[in-house]
Amino acid sequence: MKARFGTDGLRGRAGELLTPELALALGRSAARILAVPGRPIYLGRDTRWSGTMLAAAFASGVAAEGIDVVDLGVVPTPLVAYMAATVGSPGAVVSASHNPYPDNGIKLFAAGGVKLRDDQEAAIEADMASGVAGYLADDRLGRLSAEPEALTRYLQSLVGALEGRDLSGAAVVLDAANGAAVATAREAFERAGARVVEVIGADPDGTNINSLCGSTDPAALAEAVSRNQATLGLAFDGDADRVVAVDDAAGVVDGDRLLALFATDLQARGRLIGGGVAVTVMSNLGLHAAMADAGIEVVTTQVGDRHILEALERRGWSLGGEQSGHIVFPGIATTGDGVLTGLLLVDLVMRAGRPLSTLAGACMRKYPQVMRNVEVARRDDLDGASEIWDEVAAVEAQLAGRGRVVLRASGTEQLVRVMVEADEAAEGDEAAQRLAAAVSRALGGP
Repeated sequence: MKARFGTDGLRGRAGELLTPELALALGRSAARILAVPGRPIYLGRDTRWSGTMLAAAFASGVAAEGIDVVDLGVVPTPLVAYMAATVGSPGAVVSASHNPYPDNGIKLFAAGGVKLRDDQEAAIEADMASGVAGYLADDRLGRLSAEPEALTRYLQSLVGALEGRDLSGAAVVLDAANGAAVATAREAFERAGARVVEVIGADPDGTNINSLCGSTDPAALAEAVSRNQATLGLAFDGDADRVVAVDDAAGVVDGDRLLALFATDLQARGRLIGGGVAVTVMSNLGLHAAMADAGIEVVTTQVGDRHILEALERRGWSLGGEQSGHIVFPGIATTGDGVLTGLLLVDLVMRAGRPLSTLAGACMRKYPQVMRNVEVARRDDLDGASEIWDEVAAVEAQLAGRGRVVLRASGTEQLVRVMVEADEAAEGDEAAQRLAAAVSRALGGP
């Protein structure tokens, strides 16, 4: 069976691209390539209807290879990574992150809770394509079990990251995106001493994950923060590995501003190891300028927290992140963790003694940035579409060093993402429209 990894695992429309048969085959191949003798594979999922079906199929594939599965149920992706890291096991999460509910996906972690390397992904793809099966005797099959104490252990680790400081005095609103954060977010903040004044997006029904809520749509959170006169609000995505904040003035604080805040705070406390941060090509030029002003080195990677983590590991650095809200602290966790990031942000605000709106406004000046998501029929043809790149060259010449263009095929959806930064918002908008039209002409509509 053929499959190809995207930005973060396999992802597609559940029941069409992502079928039970594919999940079972992936489970078998993942077990063959990633399993550690004598250790289970940890498995979690988000709240989508299709999650139970796909998790069961994946677990069956793993068990067919003689490897035990610990089913953690509906939990955040970082909880699975944490458990895998604690015992040196692989892990898997059935989730499509910020995508709408008809989509689903399967993310994999190698032993120790780390994202897969390119060669590991290639080995799994080749193994799936080979069609090799075979069956073990009954007494050699893997078994399925639960681990109820996993949630408590994970919550303790989150609070432990605050190093004994508590968050009393903070009033927070949480948006669980009708996703996996419902299992952990409120309890984590209450254990840390914060007052959780309201939780929205906390009534998952299998179809409402990320719907009018969560990190991709923080409007309801902004209204709740204003209504409750809260210190700040935090919106997670479907599997809670990213977060976007809303400040006390109902302004959205994205991953770029979060990264600027954390970088300068760690630097001031002598804890920015290596003196640099890792960002992606989608990060705003204003973040680069702010880091340069602070004397903080910046390295730029492809999109995806996996690439951020690889860059940090190579350099021995302690902080990186994406504009989308994936913030990674490799000294604390092996992957992005929205709840952890939120706790550390509230801690930063309380220590600073100033509102988040003041801190976020002062940490960087954002260049006007225009984003267009263009639905296409042939996203994989982007690199070879010369007419698109001719248009990119024309736009870049027009900007004449006063901005930049980024085009990339989505690793999770049938989209090409167009991003333009420019001194003037109107100029950026016009350029983005031109490029979006060129992409649509060259690669076809949905």
